[in-house]
Amino acid sequence: MSSRLDLFINRMVSQRACLNYAADLTKDMVGPVFELGLGNGRTYHHMREIMPDRNIYVFERAVGSHPDSTPPEDMVLLGDVYDTLPDALARFGATASLIHADLGGHNAAKNDEFARNISPVIEPILAVGGLMVTSDRMYFEGLIEIELPADAVTGRCFIYKRKE
Repeated sequence: MSSRLDLFINRMVSQRACLNYAADLTKDMVGPVFELGLGNGRTYHHMREIMPDRNIYVFERAVGSHPDSTPPEDMVLLGDVYDTLPDALARFGATASLIHADLGGHNAAKNDEFARNISPVIEPILAVGGLMVTSDRMYFEGLIEIELPADAVTGRCFIYKRKE
């Protein structure tokens, strides 16, 4: 059994590995990148570092991130993701090249229920060939789960790809 600290470290190591991997796999795509949930902005800050020339839009209820990790106002879509994702689909179409989500909490059953409910809302916005990196198993009909990079811990992160 792993300690909560070990689980957290494995999640963070896996998140970084999967984001780096996904950024590389989608580097030639032109569609926007979406960060679902800003939190304190650590992941967003990393995404800006590894994808400096890509448009990264952040979906968040209320911005409360570290000042160094706060996106420009015009790159933030404020509100509940059940509202802002359909709005983004209307605005951008199915063009997102990469979507990252770390939306779950500490309750596995609630995380799974949320993943089941949000999956069909996320799926339509991802471009053909686009990737979804997530800390929770998702339930997509038109996306396939792909193999993680070697430095990721199985079960701590997942990557899904829109079928071509």
